[in-house]
Amino acid sequence: MNLFLLGAGMGVVGGVLPSALQMIALAQVALGRWLRALGVLVGAPLVVDGCLLLLTLFFYRLVPPGIAHRVAYVGGTGLVAFASYSLWQHRRKPESQLSDSRPMTYASVSVALLAEVSAPGTWVYWLTIAGPMLAEGHERGYGRVVPFFAGSVAGFYGAAVATLCLLAWGANLHARLKKHLFEGANILLLVMGASYLVRAWRWR
Repeated sequence: MNLFLLGAGMGVVGGVLPSALQMIALAQVALGRWLRALGVLVGAPLVVDGCLLLLTLFFYRLVPPGIAHRVAYVGGTGLVAFASYSLWQHRRKPESQLSDSRPMTYASVSVALLAEVSAPGTWVYWLTIAGPMLAEGHERGYGRVVPFFAGSVAGFYGAAVATLCLLAWGANLHARLKKHLFEGANILLLVMGASYLVRAWRWR
């Protein structure tokens, strides 16, 4: 259960933070095309995440457990540092309107997916958070870490859909809603980063 909650917490953070795919999906919701919106927000990223999971699994089968354990410390520290810096920067900026919704085309979805894959946060997660988890699974049995990934999927896509619904409902409250979602996500990330560090210390 602890691993499921840890994965779900990290997933929720990723699902709540604004992204290009979320903006495209929001434009589809405004047109009443909920199925297309869900396809953009959930369907396409699931395929990409599946590929990244297989790539990370293959990579960490070649990495010695000792190195994977040290990388876990880097990942937890990175999460805490990123959340702290993000909160500090956000509080210095005035409230701004949510980015304009973007039209849906194959090109726009492809570019948005490419932006997600090439974002530093994506690789920080897969190489320093999910990777050491897979290394632990390789060492002690993959069944042990399945709850983490199940929680991540449930948290990420559940939060992404919930956030889309909130943004669609609160169309006139975008600035405030975005501000509260952003702050809440980064506070949660701070807690999850600390929890991951504690777990890395116990995995010795």
